[in-house]
Amino acid sequence: MKNTIKIMTLLFLFLNCKKEHKTTINSIENFTDLLLEESAVNSFFKSNPENENIVKEVNLFYKNRGFQYAWFNKKGMTQAVPNFQNQLQNYSIDFEDKTFNNAQLDTLITIIKTNNNEAEIDKKQREKLELILTITFFKYSEKAYSGINKNAHQLEWFIPRNKKNYQTLLDSLVLKPDNKINEPVNLYYTKLKQKLRLYRDIQKKGGFPAIKTDKKLLSVTESDSCLLQVKQHLFISGDLKINDKNIYFSDSLASSISNFQQRLGLPENGKLDAKTIAELNKTVDYRIKQMLVNMERLRWVPVEIENDYLLVNIPEFKLHVFENRKLLWETNVVVGKAAKQTTIFKGNISRIILNPYWNIPNSIINNEILPKLKRNSNYLARNNMEVVSNDGKAMSATAINWNKYSKNVPFIIRQKPSKNNALGKMKFLFPNSYSIYLHDTPSKELFNRNKRDFSHGCIRVENPKKLAMYLLRNDKIWNQKKVDKVLKTTKETGIAINPTVPVYITYFTAWVDFKENLNFRNDIYNLDDELAKEIFAD
Repeated sequence: MKNTIKIMTLLFLFLNCKKEHKTTINSIENFTDLLLEESAVNSFFKSNPENENIVKEVNLFYKNRGFQYAWFNKKGMTQAVPNFQNQLQNYSIDFEDKTFNNAQLDTLITIIKTNNNEAEIDKKQREKLELILTITFFKYSEKAYSGINKNAHQLEWFIPRNKKNYQTLLDSLVLKPDNKINEPVNLYYTKLKQKLRLYRDIQKKGGFPAIKTDKKLLSVTESDSCLLQVKQHLFISGDLKINDKNIYFSDSLASSISNFQQRLGLPENGKLDAKTIAELNKTVDYRIKQMLVNMERLRWVPVEIENDYLLVNIPEFKLHVFENRKLLWETNVVVGKAAKQTTIFKGNISRIILNPYWNIPNSIINNEILPKLKRNSNYLARNNMEVVSNDGKAMSATAINWNKYSKNVPFIIRQKPSKNNALGKMKFLFPNSYSIYLHDTPSKELFNRNKRDFSHGCIRVENPKKLAMYLLRNDKIWNQKKVDKVLKTTKETGIAINPTVPVYITYFTAWVDFKENLNFRNDIYNLDDELAKEIFAD
């Protein structure tokens, strides 16, 4: 019994100790009795001032580990040091950023590596290197994983940015120095960085060839000298597997052009037309800049996204449905025109409305409807619209003197449910302060266009019924038959979605898809240009 009590007491003390010092070194192999003096840390910062946040991070890191050395153990410098040094060098090459090129750091590592024996290491040099490495790590992590130090709202990005724990990240690096550091970034960032390295290599080898031709269109069986450069470009980019280096337009070239067009969001006709040539003539420097801008945005995206979610990529004009973190299906969308941009944010779809009324926004009433009403008071009736007071009472449109209003009429104008309603037969609500939602549309022909920015800000969905039934797939009441029955009427009907489904409205002009293809799109809102000014300000 006494032995049991002793064991339980020891276990209690051990667990409490572990809880209190959860970030301290917890393996015999990495344990060291080398200790920094707290005064030495303070003294270092007096001689080498850093911003308040870095000082706070460093002090917290060493306090949590009882001021044990992180980058050294009893045998000398650990493997974490060259691993991190290599990471800094890769960052400098990948991003052509010399921020973390530190001659003093490299010199100290070389000196101590030469005499990497506890008895031979100069204690002051070890102390200095220890602190420089830790400071550099926190500065590097902030820039490499969090991005530019600016409120993302100023860059039209309203998806919340999660704060990342660099204390835990550094602990993992020094605790398991033989393992590759687990970067706190999402999968899309990692994939795009791999493509960036390929394009850096293309850049070093001279980039893509310029393509010049007098022909407006080239297709299979035709010949032209420009096809030598076209084939070279497509071979370098990986779209063409074998470069036959002749001027003949072959079936394999048509297939590779079609693949290139798919990656660029162009009509996939397999022909060399003006739009395709324009994209082929964008330089490797331009593409690298495009990737860097989008990698910055990807630093703002949560590392882990929900298992099931919807994602709209505005420049791509597509909605993607993910289930268990895998792409399930996708559909075309129409987004806001440049003057009425669709906002970048995250919401949660909580309700489907069948046969919706369309409460017309003031901006549309002021700019489009009022001028027409002043010319013809029957305009509303002809377009299946009605006027109601703010408390929902019907009003006579012909009894209102529309000429007395120049803007902001004091009542609601709405379009009644019908197949010609601007919202179509259904809309999907995710409460937000931007008045944006997904909806059906009677203007189906717009989905056939490649560039689909025509709306006033809301997002029109090509396959709304498929989306509705996906959201209702686990609902025991609402099945296809019941939904179809309601859609045959003009009665507005709401359906709650429980649990709600996250929807991300994003803006990416460069990304790697699930087929590992590198995609590019045009910067329809000029947001790449604005962000580039911040990134490349120096």
